[in-house]
Amino acid sequence: MDELVVDGDNATLFVRPTSEFRHVFTTSMAELKQRKEEYRRQRDLPAVTRDGVEVSLQMNANLLIDLPQLDETGAAGIGLYRTEVPFMVRSAFPDVDAQTRLYERILDAAAGRPVVFRTLDVGGDKLLPYFNEAGDEENPAMGWRALRVALDRPVVLREQLRAMVRASAGRRLRVMLPMVAEVAEMEAARRVLEVEVERAGQRGETLPEALDVGVMLEVPSLVFQLDKLLQRTDFISVGSNDLMQFMYAADRGNARLDGRYDPLSAPMLTILRDVVRRCADAGVPLSLCGEMAGQPLDAMALIGLGFRTLSMSPGAIGPVRTMTRSLNAGELGNYLESLLESTDHSFRVRLRWFAKDHGVDL
Repeated sequence: MDELVVDGDNATLFVRPTSEFRHVFTTSMAELKQRKEEYRRQRDLPAVTRDGVEVSLQMNANLLIDLPQLDETGAAGIGLYRTEVPFMVRSAFPDVDAQTRLYERILDAAAGRPVVFRTLDVGGDKLLPYFNEAGDEENPAMGWRALRVALDRPVVLREQLRAMVRASAGRRLRVMLPMVAEVAEMEAARRVLEVEVERAGQRGETLPEALDVGVMLEVPSLVFQLDKLLQRTDFISVGSNDLMQFMYAADRGNARLDGRYDPLSAPMLTILRDVVRRCADAGVPLSLCGEMAGQPLDAMALIGLGFRTLSMSPGAIGPVRTMTRSLNAGELGNYLESLLESTDHSFRVRLRWFAKDHGVDL
């Protein structure tokens, strides 16, 4: 029988490891455990940079089982609740009452901290066993998915929004629309929500204390309508995974393209910097909830660009908080401006050297 060592964090399997390797691996695991303990001790410390910039570290969530992580990690809220995941574990569409109970429990667990509900994002690689109208698509990531499905099948969208309105009775409701490609799509979905709020009032139900409707910025076409969008939306959250995929025309599920393009490169960082500036000028709150937010080096770059709200997997909050507290955001911002003049394939190595030279804890 062969001995195996599994490194789950890096998706690596070692077969028949030597005694020396086992010793090194065991030592690394002990150091990792010690570091995680340190993250737990720091969970109540503010995520403030050395030059006084406050960053809101929020968590992404999928199921009720994730909610205890709010307190365990010291997250400032839920920056992305993926509502499609509870749909995916059922054998049929949950009705309005079932959805209402779910959203109520999420808001209760948040205990006043912000919760952003993303409307149903199915299609692409997220299929419902009881809803497969799309059939076979040559490129499902760019096909009939997310808000496109919701606008074509408005009953599903209406019922979900009705449940959110009921669950938010007397509390702030934050709704985020995925895969928005043009302002007209956002306006169409917003009208559906406004009708549900109006009907709830007519039924004598307690309405949300406030209503924020935002969009995920993940389709590059929306950048060219950003000024119009900023006049109509209450917040924007960058979905870096799809934005990266569509910007580079590179399927993120294609193994041959894995690592070929880097988010820490001029095209991606330039567009993110411009979005930060335009949102700041318009006074529209901005966040990022993709994979970049959960990688300390990438998150460091985002803070340098001006992002002040990041949402990530719960396990990433500790490392990103530690990095944030060791960073001087102003110094990094100036350095990034000089980097963006370069045509290098990636700035990842340069940013690592910056972190090392400036004592940033990655």
